[in-house]
Amino acid sequence: MYLTKEKKAEIFAKHGEKATNTGSSEGQIALFTFRINHLTEHLKRNRKDYNTERSLVKLVGKRRNLLDYLIKTDIVRYREIIKELGIRK
Repeated sequence: MYLTKEKKAEIFAKHGEKATNTGSSEGQIALFTFRINHLTEHLKRNRKDYNTERSLVKLVGKRRNLLDYLIKTDIVRYREIIKELGIRK
């Protein structure tokens, strides 16, 4: 399994306030980015895996919604997370 409990806790500890705060927008965006990167690599090897492609599109949409929420509520946090994760707008 590519996403263990330890890896998930590490992501939330780095981008959220603490490892147990799984509801923070930054933590969720970082988790979605990790999963998107993993699925992108998978699709490079398995081009005809359409179910994974659909999952990837759904994840990108969820991350976009969270980023839109963050830009409306706190533009500084939005700019920090974009810069830190290397997400292009």
